[in-house]
Amino acid sequence: MSNVQMIIEERPADIGNFLVGRLLPFRGKRMVGPFIFIDHMGPAYLKEYQNIDVGPHPHIGLSTLTYLFEGNIMHRDTLGTVVEVAPGEVNWMTAGKGIVHSERTPEYLRHSDKYLHGLQIWVALPKELEQMEPSFHHVGAEELPTWEENGVMYKLIAGEAFGHSSPVPVYSQLYLLEIKSATRQTVQISHGLYGEAGMYILEGSIEDGGISYEPKRILVAKNPQLCEFTLEANTTVYVFGGEPFPEERFIFWNFVATSQDLIEKAKEDWQNDLFPRIEGEGDLVPLPSPIPNLKPKKT
Repeated sequence: MSNVQMIIEERPADIGNFLVGRLLPFRGKRMVGPFIFIDHMGPAYLKEYQNIDVGPHPHIGLSTLTYLFEGNIMHRDTLGTVVEVAPGEVNWMTAGKGIVHSERTPEYLRHSDKYLHGLQIWVALPKELEQMEPSFHHVGAEELPTWEENGVMYKLIAGEAFGHSSPVPVYSQLYLLEIKSATRQTVQISHGLYGEAGMYILEGSIEDGGISYEPKRILVAKNPQLCEFTLEANTTVYVFGGEPFPEERFIFWNFVATSQDLIEKAKEDWQNDLFPRIEGEGDLVPLPSPIPNLKPKKT
């Protein structure tokens, strides 16, 4: 019997420079545990005259997690951070009461052909921390816990699972786990998961309850304690989730909050240039035209 409650397929979304595959939020499932936003970036081939230039834009009420499979992105923010994220590394930025950052192709790559492929993830903050001071942490690939069991490779990118703990400083009970296998293998990971659980299939395919599932979709589990599935050869999946929050979340643009008042204040502050500035950068991303605030539906 399949343990899949819901299938969420990628939908194209324009982020200004190129199309991405939007996974969360979804109309029938706004969040999985504390995970509130997931974009699959690429794989994109960029020619020598094409570059990523996401200018300064604000966030509140969340932490962003950037994880690349290919390519490089230069991160700058209003804390004074200037750091390049490379494949296998983690950029973890906590917005709290407000931060501004930009994401661009590094200068040394701007005149050469390049690839970009990865995940851009938002994790909502607990209500009592959504107005905390902003912070930034960069974690090297070699710092992430990795292990092998029965020919299957595991990497814990963030959170806690299976007795392992990632050095990424998360603020709630969650997990983001990479699982890879070069051969067909049956995997049982029920004992290490909690809360709500989702699986993103990056490449290859999995079989669950006699049904085969292809890439570019999230499978939301009915019960995280019953996660047993078969990885086909050369498959990579990302298992994520954790304890859901008791409160609903509003989303507008890059803002996440437990109250509409916090969203409205952030919108006004950005329009009135009250957020801090990134030194040397002036191409601010404007507040978008009115779009509906997204209030999660109870599922």
